[in-house]
Amino acid sequence: MLKLVLCTALLVRISLTSVAQPPYSKPSPLGTWLTTDDETGEAKSHIQIYEHKGRQYGKIIKVLRESLNHLCDECDGYRKNKPILGMVIIEDMQLLDGYWQTGRVLYPRQGKWYRLKYWLMPNDPNTLVVRGYLGPFFRTQYWTRVQNP
Repeated sequence: MLKLVLCTALLVRISLTSVAQPPYSKPSPLGTWLTTDDETGEAKSHIQIYEHKGRQYGKIIKVLRESLNHLCDECDGYRKNKPILGMVIIEDMQLLDGYWQTGRVLYPRQGKWYRLKYWLMPNDPNTLVVRGYLGPFFRTQYWTRVQNP
């Protein structure tokens, strides 16, 4: 009798765990983010992160300091001498191992591209950790969510 009760309890437990669960809605970095100067703490711009064909991109949609409202004279290609306002500065980010990575970020002041990785701060979906890499060296910024998509 005890074996039957244990077997029944095990079957009930297995059937309960195999019931389809609603999809888990993981917080997303999509939306608008406030960037700040990591040296002075001064607000710089709003970056909109959006998705296109399964990858994430980011563009400058608002400049908060007039000194940053300039042309990208150091940029190459089609970005050369174009306004940074409206410019896509984050390209080809893919979710891999829990981080958005494999893409790159443009630093308009220098016209240089850097490898990029970003993720949401654990337990705080309104803080985005943004890390740009040049070889083994990196620089980290913390962006604050302004608006969801």
